[in-house]
Amino acid sequence: MTDRRKRFTRLVLVISLLFVGSASAQQSILPDTASVPEIADPIYPGGDGSTICLDAAHNNLHTVHQGYVAFGKLLRKDGYQLKSNSETFEKTIPDHCKILVIANALNERNLGGNWNLPTPSAFTDKEIDNLVDWVSKGGSLFLIADHMPFPGAAETLVTSFGFTFINGFALKEEQTWPPSLFRKSEGTLHSTELTEGIDSVASFTGQAFQIPEEAQSIMTFNNQYYALMPDTAWRFKESTPSQMIEGWSQGAFMKFRKGRLVVFGEAAMFSARKLVQNDLKVGFNDRKSHQNVKLLLNIIHWLDGQTKQ
Repeated sequence: MTDRRKRFTRLVLVISLLFVGSASAQQSILPDTASVPEIADPIYPGGDGSTICLDAAHNNLHTVHQGYVAFGKLLRKDGYQLKSNSETFEKTIPDHCKILVIANALNERNLGGNWNLPTPSAFTDKEIDNLVDWVSKGGSLFLIADHMPFPGAAETLVTSFGFTFINGFALKEEQTWPPSLFRKSEGTLHSTELTEGIDSVASFTGQAFQIPEEAQSIMTFNNQYYALMPDTAWRFKESTPSQMIEGWSQGAFMKFRKGRLVVFGEAAMFSARKLVQNDLKVGFNDRKSHQNVKLLLNIIHWLDGQTKQ
């Protein structure tokens, strides 16, 4: 095994416990809602803001009740209304959803810890057509697909918007533990309207993707990053395909006809959780990740068409 794969393999025991969706693993991870900061100047002071719907109809690992509890609490503090959406998109997207968040959807074939190839689409062709049509007509979609198998489950959907996912894991050379830092001073965090007031953000593994010409990258990997594409999540060997991902993105945004779209290849950075055994913090509660809060708020404000004057 190469040194690169040895370094990555050392991460597996801890990271897999944090991010693999088995029942035992999820019981070992708690939402760290105490780390959700107060918002001095919420965008909707009365708490009657736009409705954000979090998808829960596609075997999602992250929902408002699991994985994204702190995500929901933060946005409620900003005045938004959070709803769990348990209906598929076969007919339509609910009228009350101003912003739709789809985080780590999964095909039923990959449930029960079967995080191996193939990783079929979590969405039917009809659902994808409806989602593209909804965004085209003015909807705002926040699509998040973490490391393998989640890129495979969202690949057909995101391809409809011109993006290309890697169904694998992103890692930095010489790194022994996440998070990966993206800094404006290094050119890996870009100056955009979504990163205003932010110097750096952090992510926790995830994947890499290519963006269409119309999109703007928020976070871009430099020449120290590479991707591993195993046939089974967290199982790496000498023959595991790999590639360098310099210039690939982990976060991007674009206007799509009358609507708006934000795509991210990492989920944990937008919430806050802790490992029961040793109180290890993962998400915007990590000391290196505090500006992730501002990034999440900027993303939601942009999707909502709200900017503070």
